[in-house]
Amino acid sequence: MSGRERYHRPARRPVVVTGASSGIGAATALTLAAAGHPVALGARRSERCEDLAEQIRAGGGEAFVHPLDVTDDDSVEAFAKATTAALGDVEVLISNAGSLAPGTIHEVSSERIAGELDVNVVGAHRMIRAFVPGMVERRRGDVVVVSSDVAVRPRPHMAAYAAGKWGLEGLAHAMQMELEGTGVRTSIVRPGPTWSEMGTDWDPDEGAKVLNAWTAFGLARHSHFLKPVAIAEAITTVVAAPRGVHINLVEVSPEAPLSDPPSTGEAR
Repeated sequence: MSGRERYHRPARRPVVVTGASSGIGAATALTLAAAGHPVALGARRSERCEDLAEQIRAGGGEAFVHPLDVTDDDSVEAFAKATTAALGDVEVLISNAGSLAPGTIHEVSSERIAGELDVNVVGAHRMIRAFVPGMVERRRGDVVVVSSDVAVRPRPHMAAYAAGKWGLEGLAHAMQMELEGTGVRTSIVRPGPTWSEMGTDWDPDEGAKVLNAWTAFGLARHSHFLKPVAIAEAITTVVAAPRGVHINLVEVSPEAPLSDPPSTGEAR
């Protein structure tokens, strides 16, 4: 195979986005569609994905919606078959589906820990198993896993989530080495604090406890949070990198608000 063939990239690059019904997933689907990608939106709340698909189609884009539960092998298989039939070979996988609930680690049930890990780590692997073999066979493709800064800066009362994102990044780093030379790029996008629907179903007292603990341990230096579109734009940049370029890891953090300049005062 010549270098030119190895680095060929078709003009039409269908994308799968998991967890596409809200937050980062929804923003990513809209942003990638605006960049010209046919987009398959997968989520358990598929009816919300239909609203996004209508927005994409109204803007001249191509969108496909199918129910997806990344914790269910049969659901992933059905989603993969339906997506390929509707859009063709998938060129890009955005693994974004995630689960987060607050709790003190020794008080949380093992079943709940296992459930979060099933979504955040094993769920990503199910999607990889469904789509990456075809990418390897075609000698091209992009896999982007959406992590979190808790992978490198764990936060109290979010131990299961931190463990899951730590494990997800380990999986992705191993993939980067295993897939080197195949034409398939694996990348990590690591958001800092971001506004999303995660946490909106928490008990208010639990939420306050979590945020206060962040502050106590120096994990909330300022009050600004990212908007989901900031992460979507980072993902789009990773996917758009030309062949021969691999953006391995991008960390996106909220910029602090402008502070007042120090007062010079008059010397006395």
